[in-house]
Amino acid sequence: MRKKIVAGNWKMNMTFDNAEGLIEEIGNGMKEMNTEGKEVILCPPSLFTEMTVDLSQEYPFFVGVQNISEHEEGAYTGEISAQMVRSLEVNFAIIGHSERRMYFQEDDELIAKKVDIALKNELIPIFCCGEQLEARQNEKHFDIVRTQVEEGLFHLDKDEIIKVVIAYEPVWAIGTGETASPEQAQEMHAFIRKLISIKYNDEIAESVTILYGGSVKPNNAVEIFGKKDVDGGLIGGASLNSKDFLAIVEALNIDDNE
Repeated sequence: MRKKIVAGNWKMNMTFDNAEGLIEEIGNGMKEMNTEGKEVILCPPSLFTEMTVDLSQEYPFFVGVQNISEHEEGAYTGEISAQMVRSLEVNFAIIGHSERRMYFQEDDELIAKKVDIALKNELIPIFCCGEQLEARQNEKHFDIVRTQVEEGLFHLDKDEIIKVVIAYEPVWAIGTGETASPEQAQEMHAFIRKLISIKYNDEIAESVTILYGGSVKPNNAVEIFGKKDVDGGLIGGASLNSKDFLAIVEALNIDDNE
């Protein structure tokens, strides 16, 4: 049975005190709900990682970072290595987010290197893929996502690919208030799973968790998460509000989707 995951990506938001308060609100809320079969991940700005890890000892969530360097170590001012992250007992790393691809010109080759270095350091990559609005309008969205998945992940062997979490994020639905319909999300998730099946096999494809990321909110989470191939969400703006984030976590049905 695939893991059901809700991950909160805080991006470049929050002060230290705000972050601490939000973590405690989310943690206390989680204590009051049934989290069996669910994994909740908080991905704060890197400055707050150690605090988040410390607080995770009190609450039932995991910790991830929003980015890692493709380099092991060295003279790379401002960068954070996978080894540093893992030394804090962090479990996950977001890799290839659309904002990293767009604003920092991260290409598929670089992202593949980050996937490799994450796995080498026992971090679980949350590998992001997704198309721009123009590609969707021109019906090139499947081609874009196929290339991203193949170039970013398909160099991995069978033992490695099953450790990866994939997040499909239609770029046109991130921070815009727009959301892919549940049917559009399911269609792309099924497409990604089929790519994995062709490259590896059906068993591996059915074991890989695929998240949806793109303006998930409490009022649409149940319907999106109810689709057969949607295993949870990578949540942006709504993860900055404890009430909204907890409602999204609650919407994640631990039973097999129909």
